[in-house]
Amino acid sequence: MKRTMSSQPLDISSDDDTDLSPSNGTKHLTVIKRPKNELTVINPAKKLVTEELLMRSAKMYQEYMKQIPIPAQRGSVISFTSWSGLAKSMKQMYRQPLHYLTNIRIKEWDQMRSDAAVKDEPLDTIIHPCKAETNIWLMEEVHRLTACYQFLAKLWLADPMYNASIDSVFPQL
Repeated sequence: MKRTMSSQPLDISSDDDTDLSPSNGTKHLTVIKRPKNELTVINPAKKLVTEELLMRSAKMYQEYMKQIPIPAQRGSVISFTSWSGLAKSMKQMYRQPLHYLTNIRIKEWDQMRSDAAVKDEPLDTIIHPCKAETNIWLMEEVHRLTACYQFLAKLWLADPMYNASIDSVFPQL
């Protein structure tokens, strides 16, 4: 017999006479049914705290990223085979993190390229390294200066692995 997955909130009544809420003695929890009779109970109050903390973290992150100046002087020409390889080299050369949104876009560009006919050709033979680097810095400037922290928090809430796309290398301001 197969069970259907449900994420509908359930009212769970207490077996004893203890008053669990001011109104009717029921405790409102979200119960997610899982296969093999496993239940996971999620407290909605905890979720709100997490969203609030995520919102504050996104605001602090965005404010910090706005303070980091885009390098005016370019280093040397960086050879690269992928967008993520170029981004990694830029982070090391300039000792700067790239914005979360820039990192996401770079991953998408590499994914688009992996589906293309020229996927085995080094990227620096297709696009001049200076143009590619300038393109990333222009995109980075847009993300640093114009991204809305509420939008970031919304994206982070939808992606439990968002920390993987946030650089941990921070410059001295």
